[in-house]
Amino acid sequence: MDISGIPLFAMLRQRLGYLGERQRVIAQNVANADTPGYAPRDLKAFTFSAQVQSQAGMAMAQPSQTAAGHLPGTVRRSGGAGAFRSAVMPDSETTLDGNKVVLEDQMIKMSESRMEYEAAIGFYQKSMALLRMAARPPGR
Repeated sequence: MDISGIPLFAMLRQRLGYLGERQRVIAQNVANADTPGYAPRDLKAFTFSAQVQSQAGMAMAQPSQTAAGHLPGTVRRSGGAGAFRSAVMPDSETTLDGNKVVLEDQMIKMSESRMEYEAAIGFYQKSMALLRMAARPPGR
C-alpha cells in the first residue's frame, strides 16, 4: 500500500522533515555558542494553512506537453531537508565578542521541536492504525 499519494501523509512527511531540519539548525546554533560574531539561525514557521494551500496548488498544477518531441512533465512534491531555508533570527542578548546565541532560548526551541515531532509521529501512527482498521475484513 502506497500512502505517499494521500495528502495527509504528504503533509505529515513535510512536517517531520521541517522539524528534523529545525533540530539540525538549532544544534548548529548550540555548537557555535562560543564562536565570536555568530548569529543564531532558525527556520520559518511551518503553518498548516500554508501547507494545505501548497498541497491544493500542487494537485491542480499539471505541466503540459507543448510539443510532440518534449517529454511529458511531472509534478514533484517538495519535502526533505533541502526544502526549508534558515534565516538569521534576532536574539535578546549579545556577548562582548559579538556572539548572539542564548543557550536557554536554544534549549527551549529544541524542546518545542521535540514535542512537536512527537505529536506529529503520534498523529502519523494513529492515522496508520485507522487505515489498517479500515482495510481489515469485517469481523476481525
